Amino acid sequence: MNYEQLIHETALADERLIVMTAENRALIRNLPGPLGRRFIDTGITEQTMIGAAAGLALRGRVPVVHALATFLTLRAFEFIRTDVGIPHLPVKISSFVPGFLSDGNGPTHQAIEDISLMRGIPGMTVFAAADEQDMLAMLPAIWASPDPAYVRVNTRPATYQHAPFEMGKAEVVSEGKDVTILTYGMLFEQALVAKDLLTQAGHSVGLVNLRSLKPLDTEAVLKVVRGGSLVVTLEDHFQTGGLYSIVAELLLENELTAKVLPLALKEKWYKPGRLSEVLEYEGFTGQHIARRIGEKLGDRAEQFAEKTKVQENIFAE
Repeated sequence: MNYEQLIHETALADERLIVMTAENRALIRNLPGPLGRRFIDTGITEQTMIGAAAGLALRGRVPVVHALATFLTLRAFEFIRTDVGIPHLPVKISSFVPGFLSDGNGPTHQAIEDISLMRGIPGMTVFAAADEQDMLAMLPAIWASPDPAYVRVNTRPATYQHAPFEMGKAEVVSEGKDVTILTYGMLFEQALVAKDLLTQAGHSVGLVNLRSLKPLDTEAVLKVVRGGSLVVTLEDHFQTGGLYSIVAELLLENELTAKVLPLALKEKWYKPGRLSEVLEYEGFTGQHIARRIGEKLGDRAEQFAEKTKVQENIFAE
């Protein structure tokens, strides 16, 4: 089962579902024939697509729209906010190549502020799956919800067998006494590598796949914070407005403090290249993540490398 097969099956079972795209058919290229008039390509017109989707939603349809993440969240932001957000319409936004998944593209095509923008719209829900398996488990509930939704599409192959998805609930992979990594999206794969390396170094490591940034599983995050361990927020997003900001807001609301290490893009876009090159250059491979966390925990860099026997980056293209 892949994304195209899932949306095809869902559309056949529910005549309300409309598949739309702004000339980005990478995920849905075989659907025009089977869906007929329920497949709409508006051309390179993201604003028009969102406006049309809002109109269809007002008529009882459930539009699932597709385009590059950066153009959906930036070029069409006013339409998402005004046409979808204000009337709270069930338009489902599938954003293609968000974050580091836009690897070879320069800053104009890098959606690394999308979480910040989308979560700022009242009533908008925001999701980012760890991999394709995780995403396919999440999408039926997201598409069935009456809420507008923003989804970071992730078709990376799974390297972990995920727990069933529950709306608004995080997936707690492990609990740790020394450090807990909070993450979402495609960096979950690197977080798993970092977790294994830190464990080899003698640390007790927790890992949480948040899945949903809004609604946030506040109970899971607060449990981690109250446990007293180092909290790491790991994300392919600007540090401002993303997970680090989400956690900071939650701590302030609950009058809590914590030792937090943000691993994000701080006041910068990333250098384009192959995905493995981007992760290596920007310091987001599992090995880099483990070293940075280890240093924060008091490990010397050379000791850490020796203890973990760090190998070359194993992230597959």
